[in-house]
Amino acid sequence: MTDPTDSSPSGQAAPPESVARPAQAPAGFLAAMARRLRQPLPGAQPRLRFDLPPEQLDDADAALEDTEETRFGRPGPRISAQHPLYVGFMGTVGVGVALLVYWIGSNITQLLLWILTALFIALGLDPVVRWLEKRKVPRPAGILVSVAVLALAVAGFFATLIPTIVAQVTQIVQEAPKWIQDFIDSDFFRGLDSQFGVRDRITQELEKFVNNPDAMGGIFGGVVGVGSTIANGLFGALIVLVLSLYFLSAMPSMKLWGYRLAPRSRRPRVEALSEEITGSVGNYVIGQVCVALLNALFAFIVMTIVGVPFAVLLAFVVALLAFIPLVGGMIAGILVTLIALTAGWQTAVVFAICYFAYLQFEAYFVSPRIMQKAVAVPGAVAVISVIAGGSLLGVLGALIAIPTAAAIMLLVKEIFIVRQDKH
Repeated sequence: MTDPTDSSPSGQAAPPESVARPAQAPAGFLAAMARRLRQPLPGAQPRLRFDLPPEQLDDADAALEDTEETRFGRPGPRISAQHPLYVGFMGTVGVGVALLVYWIGSNITQLLLWILTALFIALGLDPVVRWLEKRKVPRPAGILVSVAVLALAVAGFFATLIPTIVAQVTQIVQEAPKWIQDFIDSDFFRGLDSQFGVRDRITQELEKFVNNPDAMGGIFGGVVGVGSTIANGLFGALIVLVLSLYFLSAMPSMKLWGYRLAPRSRRPRVEALSEEITGSVGNYVIGQVCVALLNALFAFIVMTIVGVPFAVLLAFVVALLAFIPLVGGMIAGILVTLIALTAGWQTAVVFAICYFAYLQFEAYFVSPRIMQKAVAVPGAVAVISVIAGGSLLGVLGALIAIPTAAAIMLLVKEIFIVRQDKH
């Protein structure tokens, strides 16, 4: 006789629940294991808690806290941002980070100057590269042409400068013994020697100097220092050349990456301002190069006509000094005039009149036409920026002072003044 509770068609007894639904066995087993793991071990002591008394919370915060405690367990106490301990700790961390940044910056100052110089050169050559691109020249070819012309100009400068210096130093060394002997045989030196014993005193000092190992070591150290300075200069020139190539090739991608740092709604405005700033810097660099070349060419012609010695070397010096805005041409004129005095005061006067007259012509007619595409900077701001840049970074600071001042003035005009006009 069958069981009335049997619902199977064959009349057999129904299998147990564990056999009828085997899929629930792993879930039940895991749940049992989880409950067993939550139970404390036999003989274990409860852990002491040092929580602060809970604060009064509203219903939303209480519900959120209950949810967080259910998911992650009860959180520990939180320290307020205004707590003196928190403020002191974060202030100490900030001072430490600032000192670390200062230490890193002070140890890589030379590298930063190289990077800044390469970026300045790249911004100056970028308009030339873009001009070549408009003439159907690929950008890589335009970069190679621009950098090759710059490298050849620098190499030509050193190729002309170094032989001239070597020739002049050799001439001085060859003529120095004759000059010294003529001075010793002069009546003036004989009178001094008879009254003060100058000859014996000079002999004693020379013997002390030769027999002093520290003095001889100082001479050797000075020679080594000059050699290391020349080596560092050549290495720096190579680094600047390589970085200029990289900056020129990556200039479009660098600009796009920089624009992505601004919010999307302001990117068109940031892009317009950045393009205007970089364009003005490039135009300023190209214009300053043209002004310096014209200045040096005029000085070379005048020096050749009036007979100033070392005309080629001095023309290069004038070109370098002419890169410094406002005061560079004045310094070059004074320097060449003083050297021209060695050929006679008439030569110096003629050169000074011609050169300083050209500086006035350049200031009123040449520079305004060449610099018309660059951002204009008031005279007072230009003088202050050149002095400040020269004090901070030397010649490089004086060179980039006016473009930097122009960029700052443009930002103030387009951002700060526009914002102030709206209120």
